Amino acid sequence: MSTYLGFAMFPALMVFILAGFPIAFSMISVALVAGFFQFGDGIIFQLLSKLDDVATNSVLAAVPLFIFIGAMLERSGIAERLFDAVHVWTRRVPGGLALSAVLLGTIFAAASGVVGATETVIGMLAVPIMMKHAYDKSLISGTICASGSLGTVIPPSITVIILGPVANVSVGDLFAGLLFPGLIMAGLFMIYVVGIAMFRPSIAPREEESSGLSLAEKLRITFVALVPTMALIFTVLGTILLGIATPTEAAACGAVGTIVLSLAYRRFSLRILWNSLQRTASITAMILLIVLGGNMFAGVFFASGGMVGVQSLLSFLGLEGAGAVTAIFILAFIAGFLLDLISVVLILIPLAMPIVTSYGVDPIWFSVAFLIVLQTSYLTPPMAPSIFYLRAIAPPEITLRHMYRGVLPFIGLQLITLLLVVLFPELVLWLPEQMGGPSW
Repeated sequence: MSTYLGFAMFPALMVFILAGFPIAFSMISVALVAGFFQFGDGIIFQLLSKLDDVATNSVLAAVPLFIFIGAMLERSGIAERLFDAVHVWTRRVPGGLALSAVLLGTIFAAASGVVGATETVIGMLAVPIMMKHAYDKSLISGTICASGSLGTVIPPSITVIILGPVANVSVGDLFAGLLFPGLIMAGLFMIYVVGIAMFRPSIAPREEESSGLSLAEKLRITFVALVPTMALIFTVLGTILLGIATPTEAAACGAVGTIVLSLAYRRFSLRILWNSLQRTASITAMILLIVLGGNMFAGVFFASGGMVGVQSLLSFLGLEGAGAVTAIFILAFIAGFLLDLISVVLILIPLAMPIVTSYGVDPIWFSVAFLIVLQTSYLTPPMAPSIFYLRAIAPPEITLRHMYRGVLPFIGLQLITLLLVVLFPELVLWLPEQMGGPSW
């Protein structure tokens, strides 16, 4: 009976979500009702223990700090300065504006790890100037959506910080494992936008006017904008990969670093700080409530015997090893249409990890491949969350049709990255093995 109760939790959860209830409260409600039927009043104490687990998880303390980094970079105008510095060098390159957007997405993702903030900032900076230079609307849409999605696979990523404790995998190892696939994907995006602009110049016209800057001025602009930001990225990501700091410690240093940068650029004000803190508190509350709901949901599912039922079902269907992993990836891809990335992680990873590890699949490799699959669903129509972000900031001339058509080539490039990770697992596993040292 308990196994069937565990299975019933998933359709019940989807009913709540499709009815319009917030995801976090949907997971908590389903867990509470199912737990009451299974364990009676004792479920209250079990769910309170999950609340204590989330509240005392030191790794999750990095979440508000990374969100604050992204908010400060956005509100203080540092991202705008970065875009101008990158654009100085890409101005004469075919598809230079699109290339600048991808480069900025890579840099911003490496600095903050917040997907929505990355896409919003890039879109607000790049869309108006790309429209001014008569770029194809589909290319604009695809570039902005793809650049923003890099926040999932370029470390440090908020999604990874959530996934690590849930999967019982070192966050530092996940960051290291993501580094090469993330950079490969960003590189493929850049090659594509330059290549398509070379072969079809009409969709990405070159900028006729010169910047009017000498080489010395270009170098000065680049130095002033990029060097401090690279130092910030090293403070956050480099210290984690080198084993110098935990993710929480590195994020705290990065948060202080963004304040120092805004002061150095004379863009700091109490209003900007207050707005950034408000945004941080709002997003953090939402994320951690979802984390709590996911922990409660997974706890009741496991205690109800749901895992045994899933393993029996996979065996009945003849899915083992690669077949079971593929089935999980397909399920994650479909779930990514309906739920935000963190919710998918919290619902599926507790279910998936015991299965894949029982088949001898490396948990770091699986986690990285899982994130790439999630990022692909994040970009895939018709329910692509990235498209909804773009719709909020795009002018009315850019329609849904442009957006759907524009993301398709980038989805193909994401699938190529996934294929490379599947065929060459060392792309994921080599750097964590070389790091050694302490794990967090």
